[in-house]
Amino acid sequence: MIRRIKRHRNFEINLQIKTEDFIDTPREAQRNWLLNTALGEFADNLNALHQLASRFARGNDDLPMHDRSQADLSDEEIMEDWQIPLMDKLAQLVSDKQGDLLEIGFGRGVASDFIQQAGVKSHTIIECNDAIVTRYEKWKTNYANNDIRMVHGLWQDVIADLGIFDSIFFHTYPLNEVDFVEQIGNSVTFAEHFFPVAASHLREGGAFTYLSNEMDSLSRGHQRALLQHFNEISISVLEGLNIPDEVKDAWWSDSMVLIKAIK
Repeated sequence: MIRRIKRHRNFEINLQIKTEDFIDTPREAQRNWLLNTALGEFADNLNALHQLASRFARGNDDLPMHDRSQADLSDEEIMEDWQIPLMDKLAQLVSDKQGDLLEIGFGRGVASDFIQQAGVKSHTIIECNDAIVTRYEKWKTNYANNDIRMVHGLWQDVIADLGIFDSIFFHTYPLNEVDFVEQIGNSVTFAEHFFPVAASHLREGGAFTYLSNEMDSLSRGHQRALLQHFNEISISVLEGLNIPDEVKDAWWSDSMVLIKAIK
């Protein structure tokens, strides 16, 4: 049995390896290097989170767990205003090719406005909620001469028939409690389940972005999940998000990492 301890003035990390063949490198020094690296990264992450925690909004425990696929939602329930700068920056990331763009989730149409202002060649939107599709029909009148197409349904049901795009922007949300637990609680990021789908519907060199749920960097698990499907990742950090103290979203930090994944 192998034990490692990492001590810090605020915490102590105890690692116990129960089986001899776990991380079984050719030489013991290699295994020690890997274990020490893992402990060091964990300790560094804890210290970084300690600094970030002071910037959190209080938030709200009453997160939306009911089925939202057909709920008639208010603007705030769809998307709170603090996300508008995020929508702007993320739309810019995937609109720079000005090609064929796929947007998953229409919401309030905020991101769609930014995409249209960027001047893409075509703009396909998938939306499942009937009430939000009605919002879209009114919004579309602002861009009557532009190539914009609504695909009404769950993306899981309709995307196979949509072909290939130059860029994809995924900004939907969990539709029920099962989705919330599986795709947020048990995933590195909500969009992780969409990574292989995005890659399969992008041209070579195509761009993909989404709400990352990362505060100041990209975790190793997140990087590994992306690099299974994409060839290149670029990141930046958008700071100064005006998060209300009683934010109803499952996000509390005043910053978020912006990701652009390239196939």
